[in-house]
Amino acid sequence: MIEINYTPSFMKAYDKLDKSLKSEVLEKIEMLKDRDKHKSIKVHKLHGKIKDKHSLYVNYKYRIIFKYLPNKEIALMDVGDHDIYK
Repeated sequence: MIEINYTPSFMKAYDKLDKSLKSEVLEKIEMLKDRDKHKSIKVHKLHGKIKDKHSLYVNYKYRIIFKYLPNKEIALMDVGDHDIYK
């Protein structure tokens, strides 16, 4: 199982979300812990200035940006709509 670390920037963005969206985000984070479920949440590598990070789909509009760390760890960097890629 993968360990999840929450960065301050992720927590700040998460705190701004609606309650229903927060529960959806938590559900996707649980799925992220299981590598077998990565395809269903559409985990993919990013490009450009954030090419060292990955993203997953929370829903059609919202995404989570994260970074793989050594020792089976993931750092959640940000959550939001497509503007988080800027």
